[in-house]
Amino acid sequence: MADPAMSVTPYWELAFDADGDPDGRRRDRLLAGVTERGVRDLIVFAHGWNNDRSGATRLYDRFFAPVPRLAPAARIGYAGVLWPAMRFADEPIPDFPRAVSADPPGRPVLDKDTRHALLETFPGRAILVDQIARLLEQQPPQEAELEEFGRLVRTLVEVVAPGPQALFAADTVAEGVPQSEPGMFAGSSAAACEEFARALTEFEASGSPQGFSFPNPWDGAHELLRQATYYAMKRRAGTVGERGLGRVVGQLAEAAPGVRVHLVGHSFGARLVSFALRGLPEGVRTVKSVTLLQGAFSHYAFAARLPHDARAGGVLQGQQNRVDGPLVCCHSRHDAALGTMYPLASRMAGDSRSAAQSALGRALGATWGAMGHDGVQAVPGTRAYTLAEALRARLPASGCVNVDAAAVVRRGGPPAGAHSDILHAELARLVLAAGRVR
Repeated sequence: MADPAMSVTPYWELAFDADGDPDGRRRDRLLAGVTERGVRDLIVFAHGWNNDRSGATRLYDRFFAPVPRLAPAARIGYAGVLWPAMRFADEPIPDFPRAVSADPPGRPVLDKDTRHALLETFPGRAILVDQIARLLEQQPPQEAELEEFGRLVRTLVEVVAPGPQALFAADTVAEGVPQSEPGMFAGSSAAACEEFARALTEFEASGSPQGFSFPNPWDGAHELLRQATYYAMKRRAGTVGERGLGRVVGQLAEAAPGVRVHLVGHSFGARLVSFALRGLPEGVRTVKSVTLLQGAFSHYAFAARLPHDARAGGVLQGQQNRVDGPLVCCHSRHDAALGTMYPLASRMAGDSRSAAQSALGRALGATWGAMGHDGVQAVPGTRAYTLAEALRARLPASGCVNVDAAAVVRRGGPPAGAHSDILHAELARLVLAAGRVR
């Protein structure tokens, strides 16, 4: 049934838990409804970090709003994916009200909304959250306290056995073995906090007339918590995509074989819809396009071989061929979350390069870069367009397509930059163009 609060109709929601198990009633309403409503094209959108259903629904409402005007004759249905992700409430998102007031300068405390989100996202770990919050508030000067902070953070985000999420953390594999965990978990927590603090200070100074200031390692500790939490969301995204959404799309192909499915994902939601391709039953060709908006996963995920390591490849290598149409990756140089923080957080244990040596992570980005910063890498035949060119051209009928969306994805402050600046009619037009929806 359509949601009366939405700007479009018919609209359904698909909800999954952290292990990819679906809400059966919502899934069944979608499977029955697409046939009953005569849907030909179904656009399925997966959010990235959100801390409640209302935030995800507002995103879908705003993104889908231009679509009926852009394709008035098309028989389109809409589905929003709900999965247990979170964002830090102090992180500004363009076109959405700020969740909390700004923290006092120089005090990287854990605000009450983010604290509540952590408790919801990691149930049963209230004592850990309290200890983490206390250290952020007190900011003790001893290096040993930063190490203790890192230990608490690692414990907070670790996978609880016997769930499947540990199988979905990697974006690349070497000789069949998934990549190791990031260095921020395996190395010195104090050193990681200092790296994040330097990167934050340089990023903030780049837009400030006051210039560079001495970094506070506890600012970096706050960022370490943020990035570790997002690493847990990254694991969940792969789990929900393959074990959840991929299977539901396969069931939809049986229930309504004529429906054309278009997968759209933002941030970790881009990883979710990409892993859904790996979860499709054999022979299913109902996915007609995939559009990745500022994808927060490795730009080598679809590569058969990595340029810096011929023994390694992406965990999704070849999965773009499961799409009966193009896989379109939007990227923007204004996305600081993916251009600076993601490479630092994703660097594997044993890589000793620092933030200062990497010039805000750009050198690290060549190895540990993200889809949403510079697009799909090391996949032969990938085509490249600016957003304006992509909207004028007829996009390729298959394969990977990079679209530089920096012309519209450009607003946002630290630490994420323009990562969530995706509510633009041009991007909705791109989804329709990728799927040849008319």
